[in-house]
Order: sequence, then C-alpha cells, then structure tokens
Amino acid sequence: MDRRKALRSMGLAMGYTVATPTLISLMQSCKGEPVLEWTPDFFTKEEGAVLTKLVDIILPKTDTPSASEVQTNIFIDRFSNEVMEKEQQDFLKMTMGRFMDKSMKDGGKEKATDLTAEDLEKTLAEALKVTKEDQVKMFETINSYNEAIAKGETPNLEDNIAQFAFANNLRGMTIWGYKTSEYVGEEVLAYLPVPGEYIACGDLQELTEGKAWSL
Repeated sequence: MDRRKALRSMGLAMGYTVATPTLISLMQSCKGEPVLEWTPDFFTKEEGAVLTKLVDIILPKTDTPSASEVQTNIFIDRFSNEVMEKEQQDFLKMTMGRFMDKSMKDGGKEKATDLTAEDLEKTLAEALKVTKEDQVKMFETINSYNEAIAKGETPNLEDNIAQFAFANNLRGMTIWGYKTSEYVGEEVLAYLPVPGEYIACGDLQELTEGKAWSL
C-alpha cells in the first residue's frame, strides 16, 4: 500500500486527539510554503536541523510531500514548546540528546551539525528494531522513570531505552503532525469545508472512498 492510501485510511490512533484552541492555532500557524531558514522555539538550531532530517526520513517525499515540506518539523517544535508539560519537555530533550550522541558516535561525527540523513536513519532504524515483548518492557521502564522524576528522584534510564523512547515518540508526532497539516487535510484525507448532512450509519467506502475524515 502506498503512503497516500495508508494516510487516507488511518484513524486517530496516535493518542493526540484533543482539538484545543492551542492546537488549532498551532495547525493554522504552520501553513504555507516550505521554510528554508527556520529558527526553532523549543529546540536549538542544531536540534532543529536534526529534527528536519528525521521527519523526512520517517515520511519522505513520494506521491505526497515530505514531512518538512508541510512543516511538520515546525509543528513538532511549537507543540513541544507551547503544549508539553515541563517534565515532557525535559524528557524529550534528554532522549533526543542520547539519540544524537549515538548517531555521532556511530557515524564518527564530532558535532550534531555534521550528522547526515544516513547517520540518523541508521540510528532511527536500530532504535525502533525491537520486539513487541521488549517494547512492553521498555514502556514499563519509561513509565517507572517518569514516575520517579515526578517524585523528585533522580533515576537513570539506559541509553537504548532513551533512544527508543525518542524514536517512537518522534515517529508518532511526525505522523500526527503530517495528518493535521493543511495539505494532507485537504488533498489526502476526506475533506468537507462546510459540514453537510449527518449520516450516522453510512458505509465509509461509499461516503469517503475509505478515507479518514480530515480534522
């Protein structure tokens, strides 16, 4: 299945489903042409460059634009800065740092700005290459870590778990941000700018050709 068909049929499965005024304003502020020069609000400039490469690794340009072409990277930056709680922000920064450290070590690079898409793709694939059983254990460890942080403790999180946490979280946010972009909402998903009649039990294939509704 190509990505266009996959996106059409995807439901709201990422867990980010609350349309608050803040989220709506974030979506509206990330419209327009691709931004070549971008200064992040939450991430450092170096982290922003890495983020841009990573979202395009997750969703590269195919029959639809790449993630950065619809400003998914900017959306993630603004969401992290304006919506995430302080503990979530700290966790994201920490796990991203561990992820970039591994990419630099494995790629023989001294600075994050030297990381290539190939370096990052290798680290991303390795971080996400875990069994379902290991994922369950990692999520339990991550939950325990966050609970300890909330209590004011200083727990340790193994590097491989931190790298998985970042890669998995970024993948989810990238798909979510991509789906809420203006282009995907209007051109890929089922889009109805002015709500029409309400059909409670209609067949999805007949109503929208199997597409999920745009937010």
